[in-house]
Amino acid sequence: MSMPAKIATREAYGRALARLGEENLDIVVLDADLSKSTKTEIFAKQFPDRFFDMGVAEQNMMGTAAGLALSGKIPFVSSFAVFATGRAFEQTRNSIAYPALNVKIAASHAGISVGEDGASHQSVEDIALMRVLPHMTVIVPADARETEQAVRAAAGIQGPVYLRLGRLSIPVLYGEDYVFRPGRANILREGPDVTIAATGLMVWEALQAADRLQAEGIKPTVLNISTIKPLDAETLAAAAARTHAVVTAEEHSVIGGLGSAVAEVLAERCPVPMRRVGLADTFGESGRPDELLRKYGLTAEHIVSAVREVMARR
Repeated sequence: MSMPAKIATREAYGRALARLGEENLDIVVLDADLSKSTKTEIFAKQFPDRFFDMGVAEQNMMGTAAGLALSGKIPFVSSFAVFATGRAFEQTRNSIAYPALNVKIAASHAGISVGEDGASHQSVEDIALMRVLPHMTVIVPADARETEQAVRAAAGIQGPVYLRLGRLSIPVLYGEDYVFRPGRANILREGPDVTIAATGLMVWEALQAADRLQAEGIKPTVLNISTIKPLDAETLAAAAARTHAVVTAEEHSVIGGLGSAVAEVLAERCPVPMRRVGLADTFGESGRPDELLRKYGLTAEHIVSAVREVMARR
């Protein structure tokens, strides 16, 4: 597979948000003194009267966003994922999710691909924190084009949404004809031998793994699970029933993330041998993104190894 252009999902978010602001005057944006990094600065330059820099105060930012939602606005709030979900969890739970308010939390710098900032800034538990909250939709786009559509979709969903975005530039997988459907898995490859369900930047790695497996005569089904909640249980169960083996891949802890969500569905609907590729019960560390992804087992090679292992257990 040739290497396509690379764009960070945070970049796509910033551009999409500004375009959305042109169309919908109810869109307002709040940031926690990180607008250059989260790319909300694009919106701020175009619509300064609808942008609010809340300072290093994510808890206050969530409460303010809740108030704006109650007044009829559609607030998008941004910070680093570790702070948006961890520092402000109680405010998100009680002031946004509990009353099911129309707040969109678009958190960037998720996962270990943040790189040199180290474990304190590498959120590997944010999906778990957000998907456990009632009323919360959780979306992890696989590339820039899906991000652009996910931002628009989030604005149209009534209720709280968590958008997980990354710092690292990643390959653009989809063409201009792609249509993102919230709550639906996207089938990228269809094969009878094994199902690889991936999310975020691991979708590209899953496709690379699929190419290597096909060269060995193994034909995988590859699913992009961009909506973690609500999960597309029907598509997952159907793929598991057809292939009899499942591997999940995510840039997140294997505890509470995509792998856990898939395991919950399959345990009830279609139990099959399964293997989760992701961070073990560990924090990250400082390093270059490519080095960290290799060290923590988040590459196509690790997916291939997991496929071989899970197929041997069928």
